[in-house]
Amino acid sequence: MKIGTLSVPTNVFLAPMAGVTDMPFRLLCKQQGCGMVYTEMVSAKGLYYGDEKTWKLTEVHPDEHPVGVQIFGSDPDIMAEIARRLSQTDVDLIDINMGCPTPKIVKNGDGSALMRQPEKVYKIVKAVVEASDKPVTVKIRKGWDDESVNAVEIAQIIEEAGGCAVTVHGRTREQFYSGTADWDIIRKVKQAVSIPVIGNGDIFTPEDAKRMLDETGCDGVMVGRGAHGNPWIFKRIIHYLETGELLTPPTPRQKIEMALHHLDMMIQYKGEEVGIREMRKHISWYIKGLPNANRVKNVVNTLKDVKGIHELLKGYLLELEGSV
Repeated sequence: MKIGTLSVPTNVFLAPMAGVTDMPFRLLCKQQGCGMVYTEMVSAKGLYYGDEKTWKLTEVHPDEHPVGVQIFGSDPDIMAEIARRLSQTDVDLIDINMGCPTPKIVKNGDGSALMRQPEKVYKIVKAVVEASDKPVTVKIRKGWDDESVNAVEIAQIIEEAGGCAVTVHGRTREQFYSGTADWDIIRKVKQAVSIPVIGNGDIFTPEDAKRMLDETGCDGVMVGRGAHGNPWIFKRIIHYLETGELLTPPTPRQKIEMALHHLDMMIQYKGEEVGIREMRKHISWYIKGLPNANRVKNVVNTLKDVKGIHELLKGYLLELEGSV
């Protein structure tokens, strides 16, 4: 798949997710064949004013290419300046967030609030494209609410302003992540523009990914919540798209071993205290649906050292395998 000048090995992408798609998780998804990964959403203003923690979010590992950095903001000049600076780093692509629904982002006129300002969308995309040496893409939603569904119009503006691809999440801002994603809007966007369209929303299985590609004609699929505790989804989707064969889901042993490997990567990257705190949600996702998962999750949430978590999860695995 081509996005501007960038060649991407497969058309199955990991969605940028705040608090989730940090470097360790991106690497795990990449190891499972994910075609393109993205950083967490990064504040253009935070980068502009030199905030160290914000810049750390843009760090990438040599093994995760191609990798995109996703920025958010609504000031065309600041967005352009950040695109200029990011062009000097080793990220492969700059993605503009116009889909985030959270109140603290929207109240500043950023994220999905931009869906209500088509003229500003053009100014921002054009400014970023002119400043960037890297391909520029944009992630949008279906619209602000059901009364203002304008993804087609916004996608056409993005193309006109020089955007190389557009990702469409088939929900309105009002929906957040509730209800079901409207894949029909993805089909309509695909028919309206000539740049690549990536479909996003409600992809939890390999069959979902194939159905989205078949029903919408989109060029690629982006997996968000379906990858929580499930980096294998990329390998399983790609295999299914290529062969029509479903690989078996990961076993309890594979899930727990991956959770422990992920924990060790997280601690190496962020230190023990922060690593453990941020891994708690990941561990609960890895073991979700397994017997007594809630009991284990509750204990994990009280543990503060890596040795204790290793012992707990290894003991839990013995318990699970003993009961098979």
